[in-house]
Parts: sequence; structure tokens; C-alpha cells
Amino acid sequence: MTHTYLRRLGGVAAAAVAAGLLAVPTAAVADDTAPEVLGTEQGGEYRTNACDATTAPLRSGRTAAGPTLKAKVTGAGARFGVWDETTGAQAPVYTGEAQAYAQQASVKVPGLLDGHSYAWHAWALQGTQASAPSADCHFSVDTTSPTATVSSTDFPASGKATKYAGQKGTFVIRTADPAPAGGTASGVACVRYGFDYLGVGGCDSPNAVKPGADGTVTLDLKVLNWGSNDLKVQVLDDAGNLGQASYSFYAPSNPNPPSTLGDVDGDGTADILLPDAQGNLQYIGVNSADTTPGSTVRAVAAPDRTSWASYQVAHRGWSNDHAPSADDLFIHKPGQGYLYLHRNVDYGSIGQALTGAVRSTECVDDTGADAACPADFAKDWSKADQLVAFGPVDGGTEPSLVTLEGGNLWLHAGGDFAYGWQKARKLTTSGAWGGYDLIAPGPDAAGNLALWARDRATGELHAHPVPKRADGTLDFSALADPAANVVATGFTTDAYPTLGSSGDGDGKPDLWAVTADRHLVTFGGWSAPKDLGALR
Repeated sequence: MTHTYLRRLGGVAAAAVAAGLLAVPTAAVADDTAPEVLGTEQGGEYRTNACDATTAPLRSGRTAAGPTLKAKVTGAGARFGVWDETTGAQAPVYTGEAQAYAQQASVKVPGLLDGHSYAWHAWALQGTQASAPSADCHFSVDTTSPTATVSSTDFPASGKATKYAGQKGTFVIRTADPAPAGGTASGVACVRYGFDYLGVGGCDSPNAVKPGADGTVTLDLKVLNWGSNDLKVQVLDDAGNLGQASYSFYAPSNPNPPSTLGDVDGDGTADILLPDAQGNLQYIGVNSADTTPGSTVRAVAAPDRTSWASYQVAHRGWSNDHAPSADDLFIHKPGQGYLYLHRNVDYGSIGQALTGAVRSTECVDDTGADAACPADFAKDWSKADQLVAFGPVDGGTEPSLVTLEGGNLWLHAGGDFAYGWQKARKLTTSGAWGGYDLIAPGPDAAGNLALWARDRATGELHAHPVPKRADGTLDFSALADPAANVVATGFTTDAYPTLGSSGDGDGKPDLWAVTADRHLVTFGGWSAPKDLGALR
């Protein structure tokens, strides 16, 4: 059956008219443009005109309502007719009319056969009058789902893994797209993958990749959870059909895990934590050559289940009573009463629920003795405009937090963050810290700490020492004047809206910054800038 028989109302179309199945247009109305075939499948939206002899027809996949046919018309509605090109039957397999909205009319065509090819055209309607028919258009139906299998020699399904959790393993995904009976296969469009969770999306998703010519995808993935894991796989074909596979394996815990201050994902390198444009949280190693993240936490894992962009995320090592030996995360949205804690037992994947606690706090004085909290001191975290993870203080093993509240600095240490309980100590009383961005660069080789601060009005960078005394306690006296100890200039908010430090404790505290055009820049100390390129 040729492409011209419908245009000329010859062959099957002429027979259909003669049989009274389709009304002969009695008068032409305003011209209609070539219709579109619109198929909305799970894999996304597929459009084509395919109304000539050269355009490849749309492949319509599995959908309960059938593909959608759309015509752009200037009349009040449109009439549609569909013929089965595979059988060559003269009678249409579908006829229907639809009102036009915004010059578009559409119908869904149910009951079509897998593997068959179809032709259709449309008329514009104005009352009982119809236009000349549009060009005939074509599509085929493929409702046969593609398949996928997964294997790995690093983390075999048998359980005899040759690598540990926290390390990368190679996973091979082999795909196939069986042809429907009597038709041809649509071809695999992409594979989507993820550990334990995939979410919704199509081939434009960040976790989607197109197979090679042999249908194979090879992935080098870091396994973040020790114990049982599931690699979820979805394979989509060009018709929008979806196939699924799940690969279960066991990842043993590393008996000698790397341990580096500032490391969140357990690879032994300190990390910079920044959201990407989609609200996912990226872990970018401080020694990276570019902005490719070593790991990414999906946006849905944020406390509000939508995005990490509005949260401050501070990280610092805990006492070594849990594995892996990587930084725990403190997460807070300014103005919110909850501080969220992630005890990092899964290499930063945040696969487990965050602990959120209203602050239950005791106040202490400079000597550590109990003291009455000020009348304006909030019993939750709602007044904490900024927070940085400061590391263990005064001989403790748990990290402390320094917060900026009401223009003053507060130290939170000596309690238990896991239960939302801490001892709060007011470090300053001048109220002059409100115009500064806080940065915690980590300890030096002798265990002395420091607090850096960027003056947002001038772009000056201040480095305030917090040295360790002979008795092991820390001296915070240098924090009295935020304007003291200028070490660098030029760090304006226009040039660098965001500043931070990995706090890796290598004795060479390093600054990093995000530029106004979202480039990530790292520094040796606060000099020697290195542009790693644009963030995702």
C-alpha cells in the first residue's frame, strides 16, 4: 500500500468513502496544516509528522489509551480516520471526531495491534462541512518491552566481592529489544540506573546513558552502602516501552577504610559540597581536575524532599565509633527550628533517614560552668543564621558547631547532637559579626583551630586563630573583633557569592569559592586560584 493512496482518496480510502464509512467533504473550510502524531509513553513524549515518503514513522509504545493523533485546524474540530497498512484492509480501523481547542484537535486510538503499521489523515470540520483531507501520515505500533541483564566481577551476585563498599566497581548492563510479532524492533533508546532508587524520568535524566552498538552499557559506580545492595535498571526503547531489571549483591565493609578530615564519600579525599542546578548535592574532591562530582545525593533525599539548594551543609569528623571513617553532616535551613544530622555510615549516600532535633540546650560560661541562657536565646535552631562544623574542642571527640545568631558567635559542644542536646557558650558579645560569612578551615598539624570570616561589605578575608592552650582547651579571645586579622582582599560577594573550606586538616587550610557564573575555584590557602570550570 503506497503513501499516495490516501492523499488522492484512492485505494482503501476511496473504498471507505464508497461504503459510507467516511463522509465525502461537501465544502472546504480554512486550510488545515499537516497533522502530528503524538504518543505519550512512560519514556517521554514522542512527536513526528511522518506525513511524507521519507520521514521515519513514529513508533507508538505500550499505552492503555493508545497513541494520540493531533491535527492543527482552523475550523471548529477535526475528523480522523486510521487504516491498517499491515493487513491492507479497506475499512478503517478507527474513525472519530474531536473539537478543536486553540486550533488543535486530538483523539486517542485504542485497540491497535502490536507490530502493525498504520496510516491516518484528518479533515478540518466547520459544522457539517469538512475540508479536503490532510496529507496521510504514518506510525507503527511496538508494545514489546526491551530487556536488560546486569553482571559484575567486582561485586558478583554470588556474594564473593573482590572490592569493598566505598570503592568503585564495574557493572555491565546488556540490553535487548525484541521485535514485535510481524514488525521490527524500535531499538533501545537509553538505560537509566541507580542504587536502591531510580525515581521518574526519561532519556534526558542525569542517570541515563545510551548503550553502545552492541546494546551494552559499562558503568563504573561507587558502592556507597556496605551490606546488601540493589542496582536498579530501566531500559527504554524508541517507542517508549519500559523494561526493568534489578541486580542484588553484597558489598563487604572495608577493614582499613581511608580516613581524612573533610572526606564525606569515603574515598580518602576531602570534599566540597555544593548543590547542582537540579538541587542534587554534589561531592567534589578538593584535588579534582574539574567539577565532575565523585558522588551525588539526589534532591529527594533533602529534608524537604525537593532540593538541597536552600540548606547549609556543614561537615566534620566524629569520634571513630562508626564506619566508615568519614565526615558526618549537619544540615540546616536558615530560619528553621530543626537541625538535621546525618551520621555517616553509608559513605554520604544519605540512604537512611536524617535525624532532626529541636535544640535542647544548656548554657555554660567561659569556664564551662552551668549558666543561665540569655532571655533572647532560642531553644531551637531558628535564630542560627549560619553554622560551621568546628571539630572537637576541649579534649572531646565529637565535632562542635559554631553558629552566628543575632550578630554574635556561639559554640555548641559538650553534649550529644544525636539526641539534639548540647552545651551552648556565647563566644562574643559585640553583635558585630552579622556582616560576615563564617568559614572553618580545620585544624593545623598541632591541633590549633581557626575561624575565617569574609566581610561581605569589603571583600576582606580575616583569619582568626583559635590556638590550643597548654591544658588542651582552646583560646577564643581572637574572635572578639571580627574586623581584625585581615589576610587577603578581593573576595567580594559580586566576584564570589559563596566561600568555603574543605577543612581537611592537612596543615594547609584551603579556601574554595563559587563565582557569579557558577565556576568552582580552589585556592592554596587563600591565594593561587585555580578555576575547575562550571558547576553542573
